[in-house]
Amino acid sequence: MKLFYSPGACSRAVRIALHEAAMPFEGVLASTKTHELPDGTDYYTINPKGYVPLLELDDGQRLTEAQVILQWVADQKPESRLAPPAGTMPRYRLMEWLSFVSSEVHKQFSPLFDPSYPEEAKQIQRGKISRRLAWVDAQLADRQYLMGDTFTVADAYFYVISGWTAPMKIDISSLKNLVAYRRRVGERPAVQRAVKEEEQA
Repeated sequence: MKLFYSPGACSRAVRIALHEAAMPFEGVLASTKTHELPDGTDYYTINPKGYVPLLELDDGQRLTEAQVILQWVADQKPESRLAPPAGTMPRYRLMEWLSFVSSEVHKQFSPLFDPSYPEEAKQIQRGKISRRLAWVDAQLADRQYLMGDTFTVADAYFYVISGWTAPMKIDISSLKNLVAYRRRVGERPAVQRAVKEEEQA
């Protein structure tokens, strides 16, 4: 398999999940700025959407959208417990978390990466993100991970996205449960391996 990624982007969540599931893959750097691969290929010819992640399967099929790829990875290795079984209420709870992270946290960061976006508007976005993170902090009061005591692909996704707070000038130091959660997730071998691989790319 090939994982088309950009360092620190949401594609890192897929990298973490692949390592958690012990599934071998090749990482292919796809710059979100130049949209060019290391060999000079125009990334738009691989993914017309132009963004990461994209997972190219062994049979040549290609999957996009982080929350979909994450569930696919989890379903290939059910013994990894990265996702509850399909059709169960816990699985819908996982999908609920993935949807929340995608639309209410991930996409709220987008304007902060846009240099043309007015600073006043960025402050409004920071407020929105902070309120959502405060809600997550409250959910983490009595659990190790988003779904309870078991690490799932939702944690891989949320961990990566919530890591954008510092560079985007969002202070989470008062959110003690979230800070402890990020430390806990960050200590997982698969997470450390993913970060190290991208730093060395």
